[in-house]
Amino acid sequence: MTTPSTPPTPPQPPHHQPPAEGGWGTPPADPPPAGPGEPSEGTGPGLREELREAAVVTVAVAAAGALLGLLWLWLAPRVPLVSDADAVYLGDTEGEQAIGIDGTFTLLAIGFGAVSALVVFLWRKRGGIPLVVALAIGSLLGGLLAWRLGVWLGPTEDVVAHAKEVGKGVTFDAPLKLEALGTLLVWPVTALLLHLCLTALFAPRDPDPYDLPLAYGPGYGPGPWEQPPVDGGPARDPYAPPLQDGVPPYGDGPGPGPSR
Repeated sequence: MTTPSTPPTPPQPPHHQPPAEGGWGTPPADPPPAGPGEPSEGTGPGLREELREAAVVTVAVAAAGALLGLLWLWLAPRVPLVSDADAVYLGDTEGEQAIGIDGTFTLLAIGFGAVSALVVFLWRKRGGIPLVVALAIGSLLGGLLAWRLGVWLGPTEDVVAHAKEVGKGVTFDAPLKLEALGTLLVWPVTALLLHLCLTALFAPRDPDPYDLPLAYGPGYGPGPWEQPPVDGGPARDPYAPPLQDGVPPYGDGPGPGPSR
């Protein structure tokens, strides 16, 4: 019997074929860069578009102050005054109408702040600094407009002339007046707080740039250092040494036998 002079060729380890373009294991292609002032894909609108939206929010929220002023004029209680031809006195010295005027404005401002924050959030859920600043400025301007409109449309501010006009002993209404000017901040504070809560709870999240894909995750197949499981066994550590001809490296199984 003769033996072959040439030893048999040892089996070669499986060669890792690069996946086809767009196949499993290929990371998604980067989108082309956007030009200056243009929004890039997945990053929201550009600065110009955000400023335009902020201007719309400022004007719309400030214009809503006219409705608040009309409601305040309609719902606020009246402070009765009476004149004796020498001076003007309160018609009800124990009444709380003056506090009711401030309270009515405060409650209406809270409602308008909640509605404006909800509408702005539903219109643009992604938020943004220009949108939040516009909401704050528009709410403050709306409160000022409501205050001045209610005072202007309400009873005259010239109490002496009004007392002379109605005559002695006749009760008339005092002008609308906010005793606590801090109530003008109720609308913007309410709007900002509610908008912040809605953004924190329901706004879409940006992808985390440090969130690396898992091994065998969608769109990312095993790389040169990642070995698939052998014979249906469990998946190996992606950072473990590669397999050599199906033999596990040292530490994963029995080592080589004694040399002869």
